[in-house]
Amino acid sequence: MNDTEETVLVRHERSVAVITLNRPQALNAMTGPMSVAYARALREADADPQVRAIVVTGAGRGFCAGADLGVLNQGPDAIRALVPPAEDLPTMALRLRTPVIAAVNGPVAGIGFAYMMGSDVRFAGRGVKMTTSFSRLGLVAEYGLSWLLPRLIGASRAMELLLSGRTLDAEEAERIGLVHRVVEPDRVLQEAVDYAADLAAGCAPSSLAAIKAQVYADLERSHDDALADTLKLMDASFGGPDLAEALAARKEKRPPVFTPLH
Repeated sequence: MNDTEETVLVRHERSVAVITLNRPQALNAMTGPMSVAYARALREADADPQVRAIVVTGAGRGFCAGADLGVLNQGPDAIRALVPPAEDLPTMALRLRTPVIAAVNGPVAGIGFAYMMGSDVRFAGRGVKMTTSFSRLGLVAEYGLSWLLPRLIGASRAMELLLSGRTLDAEEAERIGLVHRVVEPDRVLQEAVDYAADLAAGCAPSSLAAIKAQVYADLERSHDDALADTLKLMDASFGGPDLAEALAARKEKRPPVFTPLH
């Protein structure tokens, strides 16, 4: 395991980059430098042709308990300095080519909730608590969650969670579509890494990148525009090397060797 910064750790396993928020004594509460280091780690993993999936998690008992309270108590200027640059906001992971899977191992609040929702797929430990928290701190729906949450779980459910700032557990989060899978707390990271490793071993990086871009772009497009784009992408993929490799691998009963992204 090597440090990207002391507050953000990166290791590699089976073509998966595992990025860990590393302030366990503070439940990985976010600081300004930590948010920049995390964004840098994501970009570096996305640019590495050997990395085909990314898992993000927290050290110790928490995923990310929000912004550091010590900073919040220092006043508006300190709080403004905590906000990441525009290119480093929590939803930046949605713009990466590489799938990002969150392994939510402990409490999530505020900006931590935004980082969780900024991933593509979310695993959570049974009983893990999570909250948007903004309304209970006199804040607004931060980091684009007023755009993202309604698109992921529907406007009514998003409104209720944002208005109330109440705490929900992983089981409820799974029922309403906030998380995709709930597992035993001591298994959440391994389950997420296994899922990511399966993507890395069995799915074409070109397909993963294209599908991810399609899904997020199509949230804002008409059905006709989405179909027109899909037909172009389909035509290109029919003659691409990855389909030929997938078919050859199936015929020869071996794992596929897909072309990495560059």
